[in-house]
Amino acid sequence: APSGAMTSSLTHSAFRLGASHAGFRTRCASKTPRAFARTSLVVRNEGTGRFIVGGNWKCNGTIESVAELCKGLNAGKIADNVDIVVAPPFLYIDQAVEALDAKRFKVAAQNAWVEYTLQDPTHHYDSDTGAFTGEVSAEMLEDLDVPWVILGHSERRTLMGEDNVTVGKKVAHARYHGLSVIVCVGESLEERESGETLDVIFAQLRAVADEIDDREHSSWGSQVVIAYEPIWAIGTGKVATPEQAQEVHAAIRQWLADNVSEEVSKATRIQYGGSVNDGNCEDLAKYSDIDGFLVGGASLDADKFVQICNSSVAHYKAVGRL
Repeated sequence: APSGAMTSSLTHSAFRLGASHAGFRTRCASKTPRAFARTSLVVRNEGTGRFIVGGNWKCNGTIESVAELCKGLNAGKIADNVDIVVAPPFLYIDQAVEALDAKRFKVAAQNAWVEYTLQDPTHHYDSDTGAFTGEVSAEMLEDLDVPWVILGHSERRTLMGEDNVTVGKKVAHARYHGLSVIVCVGESLEERESGETLDVIFAQLRAVADEIDDREHSSWGSQVVIAYEPIWAIGTGKVATPEQAQEVHAAIRQWLADNVSEEVSKATRIQYGGSVNDGNCEDLAKYSDIDGFLVGGASLDADKFVQICNSSVAHYKAVGRL
């Protein structure tokens, strides 16, 4: 059964995470090169942030459908212990901002441009030119008071060729311009099956941590959210089991403790994304290191999305904060 206690343990299935990380070696009695052996994982760094749910509308919507969705969201009865961020396509951001109840819903962009070839020791990455046809900059989002942005989503990594370095620069650039960031990490099915899950995710995290200077590290808890989205589960209907998701979330939190700080580890919110819906959200939310969700398809249905937001109640009860 799930537990919110920081000293709780979970029994491992043969979930292939990766075998080369000292932090996990200290918590695993033994493991094969391809999978953790059956043992116990001690959850040492349960998060302390508010539950946060994001809705990524992706490339979906019309003026009419966005109006109906916003109307349904405003009508929903949502617990007051959850932060909610929705990300319409760029063309509908202004409509969503005008239509949604600003006290309950914040709006995000789905991407922000950075000139990835820039080398900048200040980690600001401001371009001297606007010769980037079709792109939207963090400066523009700042100018429009759009408070959040999603960066590093797997669809941009795989379809647009964004690598870890580019994503790290985007996060630094967005933070410099005052945007809060949901930064996505996750492995492909091939990487998972070959035992590279943690290698992949830790490299993605390192690219971000290297670009955020020490002054910015203190803001991770409230303004940099990590979304773990196993690529093999996005839009496929396949979902990692709650135990599997918790294992990766705990590994991410431990990496933050070891490589950034214990304070950042506890304060940073880690979302799970990958075919989250109204039927599985409560089971996932009961685990201590799952601090919320980044929702795709189900975020286009107001009733389903409201129910997912309300899984915050199950989370707080499970971890003893309600």
